Amino acid sequence: MRRCIELAKCGFGTASPNPMVGAVIVCDGKIIGEGWHHRCGEPHAEVNAVNSVKDKSLLKKSTIYVSLEPCAHVGRTPACADMLIREGIPRVVVGSIDPFEKVAGKGIEKLRNANADVKIGVLKQECDWLNRRFFTYHTKRKPYIILKWAQTADGFIDYTRTDRTLKPLKITNLHFDRIVHKWRTEEDAILVGTQTALLDNPHLTARLWSGRNPVRICIDRELKVPASSKIFDDQAKTIIINSSKESIEDNLVYSKVNFSEDIIPQILDILYHNEIQSVIVEGGAQTLNSFISNGLWDEARVFTSAVKIGKGVKAPYFPFTSAETETKEDTTLNYFYNNDFYYKKIL
Repeated sequence: MRRCIELAKCGFGTASPNPMVGAVIVCDGKIIGEGWHHRCGEPHAEVNAVNSVKDKSLLKKSTIYVSLEPCAHVGRTPACADMLIREGIPRVVVGSIDPFEKVAGKGIEKLRNANADVKIGVLKQECDWLNRRFFTYHTKRKPYIILKWAQTADGFIDYTRTDRTLKPLKITNLHFDRIVHKWRTEEDAILVGTQTALLDNPHLTARLWSGRNPVRICIDRELKVPASSKIFDDQAKTIIINSSKESIEDNLVYSKVNFSEDIIPQILDILYHNEIQSVIVEGGAQTLNSFISNGLWDEARVFTSAVKIGKGVKAPYFPFTSAETETKEDTTLNYFYNNDFYYKKIL
């Protein structure tokens, strides 16, 4: 099963909105086939594993290990449970039960009704953790939220600025800049507030890493962000959260929310219905604090450098204990977790 998890990770950033899944086929104590799910619409891990087996006659006395329950429904691809039954694989070992309502135990039921020996829950916590974005989306009906910011040693995230003529404070080094862009290829979307879009004019794309660009989300209540801004180019889809406009214009999607009420739950609902399973919230301070005060975050990734500026825009108040730490040169990256998947994984 650990090998299944290793294989599944190869689909990080490409499999979504499908889950990451790995499969390993064992016969007489030897691995005879492996596979993982590459991307949505392409064959699932179980199919790729079966196709990799040279002598298909061995399947009838083999065990297939799979990190997530084989699907039971016909979607973009045929049902994997039906394929395993046709191939006559007698034993199936499953890590997690699929939370998607069209599967959710039905794949296991199909296999057992066909007299397959099915064992479930092997390395369940690790398998759940692997697909925590997928699980959060389907069980909580919201995206998995990752907060990210960089702060100085004295607790500021930027100078106090009023326009784009003054560039934003550079806090992270090139090593961590590349990691941030790698993260962008791994998550479905990236979100900023009005001030960040106005003052920083960010691309919000993965220019320093090879991979897909995330969907860009901008909270822009009064539609103040100029049409010439980089987030409105054709490099990626952009969702503009605003108070007055509801329309789709090429790669721009305008979604209206009620700003007289708490907008964060409304935004999460919009993103859920846009099939966005994970979001990096990059700022600014007001936007980050809104997610923190609502408790609507799952991870936080906070860079702290040795730089001190004395005054500026205060970093979010974040009285939580770091779970993991990484240091490179003069900058430290701390990871924080606020979800059941992490706590179950470490028990």
